Amino acid sequence: MKLNNKRILVTGGAGFLGKFVVSELLNRGVDEENILIPRLKDCDSRIWENCKKVVNSIDLVIYQFASVGGIGYNRMNPASLFYDNAVMGIQIMEAVRLAGVQKFVALGTICAYPNYTEVPFKEDDLWLGYPEPTNVPYGLAKKNDASAVSSIS
Repeated sequence: MKLNNKRILVTGGAGFLGKFVVSELLNRGVDEENILIPRLKDCDSRIWENCKKVVNSIDLVIYQFASVGGIGYNRMNPASLFYDNAVMGIQIMEAVRLAGVQKFVALGTICAYPNYTEVPFKEDDLWLGYPEPTNVPYGLAKKNDASAVSSIS
């Protein structure tokens, strides 16, 4: 997909990895005004109407939104972490499908890989086991995103 004149939505574009993704898009000649970087606090993708609105008139979605925390937070909030991340991913993907967006890319996370995975990680290793216990809720939700994207792409 040529990126010139494409409207690109980068969810999580203000985060650690997202800043690099946006920088790379700019380096590849994408005009800054064609890159939309919603903040989760302004565009909560657990809310269906927000998902429909944010993908309107978009050609490419690079999906990185996530609800995350440290080990302590993960242990105290497993159900919320799984629910939030699963719903965010599912709703954005459905909004993208309904809007006819040309391309959808979901970035994964190392947290989805099995607890004991050989380094360097390989994409094929993703389904070879259960994530590290404190990463299970977040990791399984992100595996859900990966399986949905691979089945529709």
